[in-house]
Amino acid sequence: MVEGFREKNRLAEKGQVVFAGSSLMEMFPVEEWAGELGEGAPKVYNRGVGGYRTDDMLPIVDLCVTELMPRKVFINIGTNDLSDASVPIEEMIARYDSILTRIEREVPGVQIYLMAYYPINYEAAAESMKACLRIRTNEKIAAANRQVEQLALRHGQRYIDVNAPLTDEEGRLKAEYTIEGMHIKPEGYRAIWPLVAGYVME
Repeated sequence: MVEGFREKNRLAEKGQVVFAGSSLMEMFPVEEWAGELGEGAPKVYNRGVGGYRTDDMLPIVDLCVTELMPRKVFINIGTNDLSDASVPIEEMIARYDSILTRIEREVPGVQIYLMAYYPINYEAAAESMKACLRIRTNEKIAAANRQVEQLALRHGQRYIDVNAPLTDEEGRLKAEYTIEGMHIKPEGYRAIWPLVAGYVME
């Protein structure tokens, strides 16, 4: 799939908007919904890859982002790192920092939106998912989001949190929006799309 990006990038229009990250980005139908933004809206390209961690994305930043020379990049990478108890958040953030540095070096003037990690819902999780979600807790996600926000500040980029429509009164991913406690149904993405679209169009 990633190698297919090279041909897609060759045919794509430069200077547009890219969404990059792991499965939570890959599953977000931004390319399809961007057609709703009206005349004058930028083209939107999704370069999310299921299962990717920060150490997977770092060596292929060209395929996921920089070959497209975008004016805006939306990133959601690192949730799979958070599912691995052996990976400290600081180590993940260091790799995320390297990803940002490379994008900024190769695409001067690019605006990057670092998206807050989405919450999970352990209580609504499939049994097969619960072991993972005992590691990737909402407390850990909140701690990681604080560090991502600081990372954005250090780079002079934007940290954005569009999670309010996804979140229940206990701070969990709404049960009706999750597939198995972690991944998000199309209805969930639709709930946050107006917020995301606002950033695409600003």
